[in-house]
Amino acid sequence: MATTAHKTRRPATSTDRPKPASVLSDRLLTVRAVAEMLGTWETSGERFPRRLIEERRITFVKVGRLVRIPESAVIELIAANTVQPLAARRTSRRSAA
Repeated sequence: MATTAHKTRRPATSTDRPKPASVLSDRLLTVRAVAEMLGTWETSGERFPRRLIEERRITFVKVGRLVRIPESAVIELIAANTVQPLAARRTSRRSAA
């Protein structure tokens, strides 16, 4: 028999996977609460926040089978997708001659 090198797996510790401080100190919101924050609850229910989760466009935390979204992730999503208005352009009025 040939001997193979056996690699032992060590258990993951908290130092192996650093957690962002914002996730640990942030309020975790339900999908419904996020939909209400975004104003989509009345029209599409949980569909929009769940689509954001499925497409990995928002940070989320899985606790067993439950999904929670840090409040800071929702604020960051809103900030990243906020479109600022353009500065008013001066237009010259031409006289019809």
